[in-house]
Amino acid sequence: MTEGAGIRAGDLPDDLTAAEAGMWQAFRNGSMYDLSSGDAVVDDPHGGHPWGPERTVRARIVCWLLLDGPPALAGRVSALKLVGVRITDTLDLAGGTVTPYVELRGCRFDDEVRVPEARFTTVRLVDCSVPRLEAARVHTEGDLHLPRCRFQNGVRLTDAQIGTDLLLNQAIVYRDRSGRSIAADGMTVGQDLQAEMLESHGELSLRGAKVGVSLSLRGARLANPYSRLALNAPQLTVERTLYLTPAGVGSPLLSGTTPARGTRIQRFECRGGVRLDDGRFGDAVDLERARFGFTEDQELSLRRVQTPELRFLGDKPERGKVVLSGARIVNLVDRAGSWPDTGNLHMAGFAYENLVPQGPFPLARRLDWVAAGTAEYAPEPYERLASVLRAAGEDEDAREVLLAKQRRRRETLPLAGKFWGYVQDWTVAYGYRPGRAAVWMAVLWAAGTLAFAHADHPPVNHDGHPSWSPALFTLDLLLPVIDLGQAGQWRLRGGWQWLAAVVILLGWILATTVAAGATRLLRRN
Repeated sequence: MTEGAGIRAGDLPDDLTAAEAGMWQAFRNGSMYDLSSGDAVVDDPHGGHPWGPERTVRARIVCWLLLDGPPALAGRVSALKLVGVRITDTLDLAGGTVTPYVELRGCRFDDEVRVPEARFTTVRLVDCSVPRLEAARVHTEGDLHLPRCRFQNGVRLTDAQIGTDLLLNQAIVYRDRSGRSIAADGMTVGQDLQAEMLESHGELSLRGAKVGVSLSLRGARLANPYSRLALNAPQLTVERTLYLTPAGVGSPLLSGTTPARGTRIQRFECRGGVRLDDGRFGDAVDLERARFGFTEDQELSLRRVQTPELRFLGDKPERGKVVLSGARIVNLVDRAGSWPDTGNLHMAGFAYENLVPQGPFPLARRLDWVAAGTAEYAPEPYERLASVLRAAGEDEDAREVLLAKQRRRRETLPLAGKFWGYVQDWTVAYGYRPGRAAVWMAVLWAAGTLAFAHADHPPVNHDGHPSWSPALFTLDLLLPVIDLGQAGQWRLRGGWQWLAAVVILLGWILATTVAAGATRLLRRN
């Protein structure tokens, strides 16, 4: 009997094995075809226990069913549902259109699964052992589920289009010959991409991928000791939130949720570089309790990222860099102990509108944070911080930040500029502490009054002169431009003349620094 005739008549082909005949009938009935033994050790698809011909089917027969299978029985919908089945040879559906629903649980593939440019409704491979999944440009109208599967030579989903959800929860994926565990560049997922507690041994590549709702890597463990990047996802677009956070362990009900207090958790861990440059995230990038293990030349790169909220609440990387250059954030939610040390933080052009610290984050630590992020002096990070603090009503803290900016700038000036900077700092703190001007004026006025009270002061004009007043005379010397009618009426000699010159000079210095500070305050810079 030919294959075509068997299909048209709905009869069984002649060359099917007993296992394949049972699968054929279950397909027509739309029922689950279970060949498991009931022994968990024997049925483990990832274990070494051999599965004999009684639970083995050929990939060619599976492809036959999916691409050109027999009609369903009356009142039934045909579907391929397998449990505990071994599939030999290469399952090749490249370019095909698969209408039936596909669900395989606890199955073992001897060779790779090839479905590039194929079209499916919904595909679920759960807890299966697959040497490799080749699915570039695959298209599904519904879900693609691959939870708890193990892939020995990687997964390729380049330019794939997933209609609803892509699930990779608890999957274990090893790298292919190119060094990638999962290659999903240009992939589009209609709703959620969940890869919670994923184990990736190689580069997880999501360059230019688009996710319609959220991307969850809760509790995932990414490791790539072979090259610089463990997560390579520049130009990634996520309409809601990217989660690099803990996952609850022990209950499937915890999937996709933040674990409650007291729940046993598994943190997100990444041993290798992370690249999220130019990413767009509609709600947030969440790094709650994330752990990063970098080498000296690896980094967490968030260059030019745009998101309403960045939750930088992970453990401090001991090595490597955190790069925020050009990123644009609305709310920066952070913790003092999460940021790396000086030299390992770069944030030139980093823009944020609100600071929401979690736990103590005093202003001195915040200034250290700015200094750590600017290896060379740049005014913009200080001005950004001052602007944010002022908008939050913290005017005094904003002035302290701008004062720190002037002190940092002073270190870049030549010797004369440094001297003048120290003068301004000691006198009126660059104008940001104007109360000092009154103190210095009062001190100089009192000292001058006491000194000039003992000075010999013959009048310049004997015919008419005001009464001698050491206090008014000192004040006339201290206040530039203003004439109180004292300084020009008396003739001083010797050391008193030099003392008057010093008082005049100090008055000019004080007035100049006060004017400079007033200008800064008026510009609110």
